[in-house]
Amino acid sequence: MINFRYHVVSLTAVFLALAIGLVVGTAALNGPVSENLKEQLANLNKDNNVKRDQINQYKEELTRNQDFATETAPYVLAGKLATRKIAVVALPGGKDSADGVIKMLNVAGASITAHVTIEDKFFDPNFTNQLLDLADQSSQPTISAAGLPSNSDGVETASALLALTLLQGATVPSPDDVTAVLTALAKPGYISVAEKASGGAEAIVLVAGAPATDKDAGPKARNKVTMAFQFHKNRPLVVGGDSAGDNNLVSGLRGDPTLVKEISTVDNVSTVQGQVATAMATYERLVQGKVGQYGLAAGATSLVPSAAP
Repeated sequence: MINFRYHVVSLTAVFLALAIGLVVGTAALNGPVSENLKEQLANLNKDNNVKRDQINQYKEELTRNQDFATETAPYVLAGKLATRKIAVVALPGGKDSADGVIKMLNVAGASITAHVTIEDKFFDPNFTNQLLDLADQSSQPTISAAGLPSNSDGVETASALLALTLLQGATVPSPDDVTAVLTALAKPGYISVAEKASGGAEAIVLVAGAPATDKDAGPKARNKVTMAFQFHKNRPLVVGGDSAGDNNLVSGLRGDPTLVKEISTVDNVSTVQGQVATAMATYERLVQGKVGQYGLAAGATSLVPSAAP
């Protein structure tokens, strides 16, 4: 009769056989499996090194391309904007690109009459009433509020006032009046002014940063288009920006069937190439009276304007 001891001995024998099989099998396979794993790891390391070298090469090529654009800029731009007066206005996030654009405008011989940065607060729909009141109160003898839009849109009214302040109209605003308006907008944090600014610009270059992504992104994007519309009403306007992200200004202007025919745009202004193209587009718009769309994104007709004199 089979008793409990028999079951214990049988189970022990089975587990012992399994253990011996695992040991023997592992010993038999350990060599080939280990070698195969080592070979795979070595191949992965080699592939990783190749990818790292490619990334470094791409970075070097990008740097070289930027250097090439910088070094060739004088041949393309020199003298194109000599004696011309340009105001540069940077939107939120566009300061670094605006600095690059100013550098290229200087290469072209332009005189920068003003370098103004618009703060995010200017486009915030929560401040539209305060901005409207401020614009109405900030007009000066040579910068009259008589011609400002008569509605409840603070961004539209303040943008129109800023255009009158920066641009050359029937008369050039007095330096004191320019300072007074810019100070009135700067003190509560709507704008900042990099240096002493003057009026009388023949054109504005508007440099956009990345679009807003907060809950008010849509209204802010529309407010930026409103500013561009006011800036272009009486004088040439060139807009430099990037095509990334929803609600970006360049796409908004190119998507408007009227404004795309009246405002020149460049969609890669964060690069040196785009900054050179922006200066070229300013020459084309101001001197030649042509409008164009340039860069890499949808709606661009070519990378840069024609370099023809």
